[in-house]
Amino acid sequence: MFLRAARRLVLRKPGLRTRGIHNPGDTAHSKGKTAPYTNYHAQRSYPMPDDPFCTELNAEQRALKEKEKGSWTQLSHAEKVALYRLQFHETFAEMNHRSNEWKTVMGCVFFFCGFTALLIWWQRVYVFPEKPITLTDEWKAKQLQRILDMKGNPVQGLASRWDYEKKEWKK
Repeated sequence: MFLRAARRLVLRKPGLRTRGIHNPGDTAHSKGKTAPYTNYHAQRSYPMPDDPFCTELNAEQRALKEKEKGSWTQLSHAEKVALYRLQFHETFAEMNHRSNEWKTVMGCVFFFCGFTALLIWWQRVYVFPEKPITLTDEWKAKQLQRILDMKGNPVQGLASRWDYEKKEWKK
């Protein structure tokens, strides 16, 4: 078995199982240009991503980019926001905004807890057999009385704690 493993290592073809080297901008299998929005990774800890959010621009966005090269005082507020949105996906306020996903998670948790409780109740009613007669209170009382009548374990057991003259437990 060791010889087979060693032979495989020696006869292995190079390049088939080795990992290739690629640039961060390339995709794993193609050397062409990537689709828009694929290499954009903005986080609070790394706010300035290497690639812009939108890589393929339409005619209106290209015109806005040309207008950006001029004086910024001529740009309106909406145009500045549009330029910002071409470069970045979210503002810091939008990144820090809490989502309502916890409500969905808690709803699922409560749903499955309720479903489990319903399943357990159904099993107790329809699946599990009834209690054996030996677990009823009447049977336990009769069994205790039988042990006391037989004076079972009179030195340290139940019979030692029972007063037979007064018919009650010793105090």
